[in-house]
Amino acid sequence: MKKFVNDPKNFVPEMLEGLALANPDTLRYVPDYNLIMRADAPREDKVSIVQGSGSGHEPAHVMIVGKGMLDAACPGDVFAAPPMDYVYETTKLLASPKGVLLLVNNYTGDRMAFDMGREMAESEGIKVKVLTINDDVAVKDSLYTVGRRGVAGNFFVLKAVGAAAEQGADLDELIRLGTKVNDVTRSFGVALTACTPPAKGSPLFDLGDDEIEFGVGIHGEPGRERRKLSNADAIVDAMLDAVVPDLPYSSGDRVALMINGLGGTPISELYVLYRRAHQQLADRGISVGRSYVNEYCTSLDMAGASLTLVRLDDEIDRLLRAPAEVAVRVF
Repeated sequence: MKKFVNDPKNFVPEMLEGLALANPDTLRYVPDYNLIMRADAPREDKVSIVQGSGSGHEPAHVMIVGKGMLDAACPGDVFAAPPMDYVYETTKLLASPKGVLLLVNNYTGDRMAFDMGREMAESEGIKVKVLTINDDVAVKDSLYTVGRRGVAGNFFVLKAVGAAAEQGADLDELIRLGTKVNDVTRSFGVALTACTPPAKGSPLFDLGDDEIEFGVGIHGEPGRERRKLSNADAIVDAMLDAVVPDLPYSSGDRVALMINGLGGTPISELYVLYRRAHQQLADRGISVGRSYVNEYCTSLDMAGASLTLVRLDDEIDRLLRAPAEVAVRVF
């Protein structure tokens, strides 16, 4: 498998260094902790918003550090949770008088690292809380999780709390808002091909030319089942059949609709999927108030896509519309 890689062990640090060099006025890189942070962070007038998770999901999370979004991201290696000390040191560096909010996608390693980092920071008097995101309806438990996985719906939680933090909301209010958004967000992913981690050099799993992984996780975890490849409309219909009844979303609802590329799918194909999803939601009496078609949470070079719905109300809609400035603009 051809890749632009030097030493695979240096893949993440070299990526982060390049990101910082490309954004010298807005981002600061702390190599000791794989840390990308806002150049103006921490600020005394706002809660600091921090996320980690494994690398390989870019632009999540290191490329959406900026005004109105994350104040910092401290990823681990590819598909690996950050070490506890990365979380601890990042929390200390980002400590604000208003506190620190740690956003955690629901994977066992991430939860352990962030919970331990939180406990260490609290022991030093830092005000810090953790919010867990679990939007994936594909499976209840997976190789990495107890409960549902956190996938592309993570974007909506961090966008809402990032906007509110910029407006001065306190830590308790951010927990309320983040929980509210997470509770009305559901996602489902489909893989056409496996991804290839730089250190492995070969696909994570075998998928036949006529097969798809239905309900795939963003680390290549198995989904609900291995299916035969069908046309785009049929795939979208099946994704909606998994997502819509889960909340459930009902006639009269207004939603944000995201079609997220998993890393190796042309954006033209994503709009083919969006077209069908929009039509099918309209047929169910569900109106699309906000649209997102791009790569938000990838799985390296995996060909595939995920579909996310968020039930909107005036409060969530206002926060999603709030301005933000990040390295890679995806909204």
